Amino acid sequence: MSTPEAVGLSSDRLKRIESFIKGKYIDTGKLPCALTQVWRRGQLAYASVLGSADVERNKPLKADSLFRIYSMTKPVTSVAFMMLVEDGLVALDDPVHRFIPAWRDLGVFAAGVAGAFQTKRAAEPMRMIDLLRHTSGLTYGFQQRTNVDAAYRKLKLDGVDSEGGLQGFVETLGTVPLEFSPGEAWNYSVSTDVLGYLVETISGVPFDVYLKNKIFDPLKMVDTGFFVPEGQRERFTACYALTPSGKVVLQDDPEKSHFLKDPSVKSGGGGLVSTADDYMRFCRMLLNGGELDGARLLSPKTIKLMTMNHLPGGKELVQLSRSLFSEAVFEGLGFGLGFAMTIDQARTKNLGSLGEYFWGGMASTAFWIDPVEDLAVVFMTQLMPSTSYPIRRELRTLVYSSFTEAAG
Repeated sequence: MSTPEAVGLSSDRLKRIESFIKGKYIDTGKLPCALTQVWRRGQLAYASVLGSADVERNKPLKADSLFRIYSMTKPVTSVAFMMLVEDGLVALDDPVHRFIPAWRDLGVFAAGVAGAFQTKRAAEPMRMIDLLRHTSGLTYGFQQRTNVDAAYRKLKLDGVDSEGGLQGFVETLGTVPLEFSPGEAWNYSVSTDVLGYLVETISGVPFDVYLKNKIFDPLKMVDTGFFVPEGQRERFTACYALTPSGKVVLQDDPEKSHFLKDPSVKSGGGGLVSTADDYMRFCRMLLNGGELDGARLLSPKTIKLMTMNHLPGGKELVQLSRSLFSEAVFEGLGFGLGFAMTIDQARTKNLGSLGEYFWGGMASTAFWIDPVEDLAVVFMTQLMPSTSYPIRRELRTLVYSSFTEAAG
């Protein structure tokens, strides 16, 4: 671990991160825990571990505690898919029905309810790029916005509880119409779970095995996987939820959690458990152009492509979104191949850099990568929903205001 001053940061200003989070969130019980890591210019410049891993059992959070990272799984799955693109096995403009033939004639919702849907023909076929950038026409059942997402809830199409593994999930998903023609709009969805199925199908290797062999083992992400093994359960955190009345309640007991068992459906959209150290290694690989400690996963050109705005017409996320939920809520953002990124710094009204990219998880975990400033930040906690508090915006302000040297 470097001294902050050696990498252009202020020690005194970085201390404000801990005092702010502790005073506003930990001491007040708003958050059970908070683990923050700041990496800059090749060094871990700041690390803070606060609060309880399990409030009910009075277990303190530790640096190696295990967290449900939920949608921070999506960038990992996107990287896995892009590795297959680099292998020449699939292309971004390939229609999805090349590998899922039953999806060739997926219709778009026109009217009706589950079991009696009326559909119209899609204007364009769903392509691989639509899955990566969430313009596929798929959705999430928890949005509770349309008759289509109601069908998702009825059929348990959440990418986790579906019967028949990933194959069964994809087969059932193909019985429900799309929300819109692919490429027409942005909607947060199970698209990345479908990518997980495609990684498995195209590679011929089970999805979880592919991730282990191609990403986790090469990057030495020793504690990342789809469930918590027997010998690591003592390190597993409790997850909490903020109720509409403002009370924080236990949402997932670490001693009874479904994350303790190997799931039948390996969710590429939200199924991973990880540590701050492991996820920082993933971020460092991205920041370093696809390589870490001699292990190259992707070309720097592929990382560059993934972190460009791929939304149709070059539009912002807020302009194209039909979603009631997103891990990105600011103006000035685009969406690439697995990440949101800043395309208009002034419109975000946040400190940061043009071209930084990021995402978060349902339990308020978050990360961002700033290539301009050679910076990566990982934040871990366990509170649903991720919109409960403005902690991500506040953390950005605290980190960037600690800079003494800026490249941008």
